[in-house]
Amino acid sequence: MAKAVQAMIGEHPILCLMCDNDTFRKREVKLNSTGMELFDLAWANESATGLICRSCGYVHLFVNRDLGFHRVRG
Repeated sequence: MAKAVQAMIGEHPILCLMCDNDTFRKREVKLNSTGMELFDLAWANESATGLICRSCGYVHLFVNRDLGFHRVRG
């Protein structure tokens, strides 16, 4: 399982929109489009950072490259 992280944009911590938890699992998510899939070019689609809440499982997607992360101990 992925390590727990806390995330922020600038100095603003990110909290889960559903439960206010502050720890997430991080993974890259492809933003597939029908046109790119149709022409077998899915590899060229844009990607986003997915933050999955470790408490409730809600998935947050960010295309902002200014996200900061640090691992949570324990």
